[in-house]
Amino acid sequence: MATALRKPFGRRTDVDMTQGGIAYNIISFALPLMVGNLFQQLYNMVDTWVIGQTGINGAFAAVGSISPIINILIGFFLGLSSGAGVIISQYYGAKNFEKVKKSVHTALTLTLILAVFFTIAGLCMSPVMLKLMLHGKESDVYSYALQYLTIYFSGVSGLMLYNITAGILRAVGDSKRPFYFLVVSSVINIVLDVVFVFFFDLGVVGVALATIIAQFVSATLGVLALIKTDSCVKLDFKELKISPELLKKIIKLGIPAGLQMAITAFSNVFVQSYVANVNMDSTIALSGWTAYSKIDMFIFLPTQSIALAVTTFVGQNIGINNVSRAKKGTYTAMGISACITAVVIGIVMLLSPVLVRIFNSDEEVIKCGTMLLRYITPFYMLTCVNQILAAALRGGGNTTAPMIIMVSSFVGFRQLYLYIISNFVSNDLIPIAMGYPAGWAACAITIFIYYNLYKFKKNIVE
Repeated sequence: MATALRKPFGRRTDVDMTQGGIAYNIISFALPLMVGNLFQQLYNMVDTWVIGQTGINGAFAAVGSISPIINILIGFFLGLSSGAGVIISQYYGAKNFEKVKKSVHTALTLTLILAVFFTIAGLCMSPVMLKLMLHGKESDVYSYALQYLTIYFSGVSGLMLYNITAGILRAVGDSKRPFYFLVVSSVINIVLDVVFVFFFDLGVVGVALATIIAQFVSATLGVLALIKTDSCVKLDFKELKISPELLKKIIKLGIPAGLQMAITAFSNVFVQSYVANVNMDSTIALSGWTAYSKIDMFIFLPTQSIALAVTTFVGQNIGINNVSRAKKGTYTAMGISACITAVVIGIVMLLSPVLVRIFNSDEEVIKCGTMLLRYITPFYMLTCVNQILAAALRGGGNTTAPMIIMVSSFVGFRQLYLYIISNFVSNDLIPIAMGYPAGWAACAITIFIYYNLYKFKKNIVE
């Protein structure tokens, strides 16, 4: 178990999740994640809110609608880094601390290399993806979005370094320090948003600058935590090199998850292109979708945080061949996720107009965003199934099956649905928007069947 030392950055905060109460392990791990991600979503919300107060719907729609483009690259990296997290958590569970150390340094070295590639790739692909998303329309949304993405991808290395350091800490059961770092960066981002937009009148440029500065702060804190810690994930710059053996394992586990996230994000670009082309004013539709998307992040937050806890929990327990405890933890987590999500759904359904108004005071946008929330929100219960089970499979070393199931559901099935609905049924906003719940349902059914037929392999890291 964790033991406290004197230095705030040097404390051992790693947690052995192979023993102790299952519900306690999952909740105590997920709670800091949930609150930390809440702060992260808060500063994302402030980005959009600040731009919304300028009264420029084109800028508001731009800042709120570019997430799928960012997530094509960042999603791929997060998936790839999750492979490192699984390897580290299983070696940690097996008490093979030398392999933990080598895995940490391999993952960090790989991140530094990929940061250069992702910066260049992001800058090159942004104009192409924007034109695809907006059906090639050269609008205010396009120009504002391109400004934001150019600055964002110029500083994307900060986000990548934070995520890999946070992923390493979480793999050994430490979800508290990543939470603290997010709180600090969130406060910085919020303050800089207000200063850059309201005092310096920098608009979209100011919001983007605030974001990357905050991300570099969180990255710096993450790196310092690894340098100062006395646990097995301690960073030694002299040890920064790639172990071919461990790189192969990270890629084997991480590539399927990365491809799934990247392909799904790419598919969401097409979803937004359908939204931009519905039978109503495209700026109002995209602004309403932007408000919905920001609130969507809060609805999804409990399940997302609990899923991260499940990956670490399952990984550590599979590391000592305790399959029954890993499976029991998965269903416990699903029950916790469902209870919390049900409460959140009720709140959102009741307060939809108020929540949308936070982001945009335009009455047409409020009407549009409220309609989207009330139709889509009840279906978030489905995500408790598909996200938790996918996380459990990844923690057990099976990243290929979740990739195939999620890509088939969120891309293949959803795109087929959108094509049929828009061309042969109705090109109105709600039928198009229901493509999201349709994909969730297909995924939940398929992954539930697969999980209950799947036999976990024991101790896959050996």
